[in-house]
Amino acid sequence: MYDVIIIGCGVTGAATAYELARYKLRVAVLEAANDIAAGTTKANSAIIHAGYDPEPGTLMARLNVEGNRLTGEICEKLQVPFKRVGSLVVAFTPEQLPTLQTLYDRGCQNGVPGLRLLSGEEARALEPQLNEEVCGALLAPSAGVIDPWGFAIAMAETAVRGGVELHRSCPVTGITAVPGGFEIQTPEGKFAARFVLNAAGVDADRVHNLLEPTDWHTLPSRGEYYLLDKAEGSRVGHVVFQCPGPEGKGVLVAPTVHGNLICGPNAENVEDRRDLGNSAAGMADVRTKAARSVPGLDWRQNIRNFAGLRANTTRSDFIIEESKTYPGFIDLAGIKSPGLSSAPAIAKLAAAMLSDRGLVLEPDPDFVDSREHIVFKNLSAEQKNALIQKDPRYGRVVCRCETITEGEIVAALHSPIPPYSINGVKRRCNAGMGRCQGGFCGPRVQEIIARELGLDQADVLLDQAGTYILTEKTKMGGKADV
Repeated sequence: MYDVIIIGCGVTGAATAYELARYKLRVAVLEAANDIAAGTTKANSAIIHAGYDPEPGTLMARLNVEGNRLTGEICEKLQVPFKRVGSLVVAFTPEQLPTLQTLYDRGCQNGVPGLRLLSGEEARALEPQLNEEVCGALLAPSAGVIDPWGFAIAMAETAVRGGVELHRSCPVTGITAVPGGFEIQTPEGKFAARFVLNAAGVDADRVHNLLEPTDWHTLPSRGEYYLLDKAEGSRVGHVVFQCPGPEGKGVLVAPTVHGNLICGPNAENVEDRRDLGNSAAGMADVRTKAARSVPGLDWRQNIRNFAGLRANTTRSDFIIEESKTYPGFIDLAGIKSPGLSSAPAIAKLAAAMLSDRGLVLEPDPDFVDSREHIVFKNLSAEQKNALIQKDPRYGRVVCRCETITEGEIVAALHSPIPPYSINGVKRRCNAGMGRCQGGFCGPRVQEIIARELGLDQADVLLDQAGTYILTEKTKMGGKADV
């Protein structure tokens, strides 16, 4: 029997596994998809929020600010790209200025450092390409931009190296209370644990309902985005928000940690929890709203559109609580924005709740809280030459847009959590993340995956189960098959 089973390995599940790996515990993570960080974690704004938006006294307020601080520490230890670029919330009319004051007051109550209210002129001095209509702004220097899937992968890899078991393609189909804990049914067999942490994202209510009915449920909201080429990456230096409204924080314009520009999201309630499509109306809405903040955006530089689902629920706050009927079953649910920012703090809260329930948290002296992650293009010329001498694969560039080498791809494929797909490689080392979006390097990455994992190329997926790239041969011996 495991001490703890975590259901779901998005950023919340990964952060919790990383936290529990510090202790002498038997921990397993059950992930329904064939890779981690495959849901909301891979499709969001990639922002670490400062913490001025949540209502004081809520879990979101408390955990956002603490998570922001912890994120910087973790990223430094695990070599995850993270930049504290700061954020601006802009007002376009005098009627919106009281909203900025409210956010400032909330932020001060929540303990957000360095907040300042700016005039329109001061805001444009920081961001010269802002709309001339901007008449005021709230500056939050502690906000940042991050690689969200890289963050989750780094924490999960560190947890796995520390002894946490990860089971992928392992959806939970049943949960039963048994003496001393819980039995979890999956297509891969049964798992037993003293404690269960439900971090299943948009499906957290469905997972809970396998044990008992919930008094809340998920209301998934789809947000659509533009990702613009690095030619637009310097358009703004801060994350630029508009004054929040009923739909949430609204459409943002922000630099990414990799040098691109991201614009979005809109907000649309959907019934299908797998609906990640883009719509003409949704994308037009994003363009219109983003252009109000920064009028000069060049939409011809768009290299990718995508959508993500927020795990909104019938409650306004995060749902981090133990079942009253089945002690030891704890929901980490409703982790909508600022969920990415809050994940490390959610993990520490979960560990404290387990301790309160009697789980002994004895530190593991052998836990290694660091990670080496080579990014070839960031090395000095001397370091590059030394690495190529040691492993010539680092001298072969596969992804020209991002200067990603065969050595980096091979390292990802032999990491503690190896990817099984082209997009899995993409999320680990950025191959295919550039302007051509894998149009040049995709086939070569596919060959490398097949070679390193001993697969037929036809078995290499683009991403999730069923996303085959090759299905059959169309030419043999120089003659077309009929």
